[in-house]
Amino acid sequence: MSGAYVIMPGNSSDFLWKMVGASTEGRETVMIRDAKELPDLRNKKIIFAIALNGAGYNIQLFEILSALWERGEDALLGAQGAVMIHCEQELFTRSIAQNVIFTANQLGCRFQGHPLVEATGSLTNLRTWQKNLHKPLEEVCLELCRRLGTTLLEDEPIKIEKPKIVVLHASAHSTSNTLELWNMVKRYLQDQDIQELHVENGTIVDCKGCSYTTCKHFSKRNSCFYGGAIVQEILPAIEKADAVVWICPNYNDAVSAKLTAVINRMTVLYRRTKFYDKSMFAVIVSGNSGSDSVAKQLISALSVNKSFRLPPYFALMATANDPGEIEIVPGIQEQAKVFAENLLEEIKA
Repeated sequence: MSGAYVIMPGNSSDFLWKMVGASTEGRETVMIRDAKELPDLRNKKIIFAIALNGAGYNIQLFEILSALWERGEDALLGAQGAVMIHCEQELFTRSIAQNVIFTANQLGCRFQGHPLVEATGSLTNLRTWQKNLHKPLEEVCLELCRRLGTTLLEDEPIKIEKPKIVVLHASAHSTSNTLELWNMVKRYLQDQDIQELHVENGTIVDCKGCSYTTCKHFSKRNSCFYGGAIVQEILPAIEKADAVVWICPNYNDAVSAKLTAVINRMTVLYRRTKFYDKSMFAVIVSGNSGSDSVAKQLISALSVNKSFRLPPYFALMATANDPGEIEIVPGIQEQAKVFAENLLEEIKA
């Protein structure tokens, strides 16, 4: 089994060393501690092992990410990554992990489903896992690190020919720059098995927040407390899909309410089956700025939490304000073409 490249910048906590040890036990590793030591990381298996101080910073981490960015958009092409992160307090682990995964993905790195193990100061973020593993919190964390390392090093996904693609949007056809950008992409996806679903007003309500037992009860019956279009059409389509494309206009630096409700309601399906062999993509348009904020929200909700594969360059992002403005964004047609080609090449399982 091939080894891993461990990017472990700056001062590292004793507990992070334990996490790294658990994830790489019995395997060859190459340790990278600062930007001056960076080798060619294309086509490598990479663990980002990050310790944060009380303010949530690790300056050397951003020096490494900056050095990789300067190498160009293919600096991590063909690589696959995972993240382990430890902080002295209860904050910052998720936001820093989002930044790392998003940046690496923009440089060509793919991530498996559940690519993150995060350890807050008290480890209470792992109490849900503790209910299943029945171990002390520290042992729960180390067990998750072992699983993360094994999955990373053993995962060798294969391209799916003629994949089933589901596209979810909640936009108006006549005014949406985001939907028009997807239509540009779709022109390069002729003869593909694509199902588009419009999440309309009144067809979905947000998750009720049922208990685990109640949610599991409805999940076994292929249903949900609220029922409706989500269980009749949307969840069955997602379950059959090899890839899901999220069409996301930027609403106040967040995914729109109706699509967020879909993500929340997916929990009932997630209780029954995981999404490790489903890939996620996104088309995001912002009126001014902040497309990366939406992309990071999708990464956190769907890949980190819900176990979707995150292919390299998963998001096509653009800025367009007035209706139809997307048509005159410089180079947008070529970007749509490249995104479509990457989408078909990177739907793997």
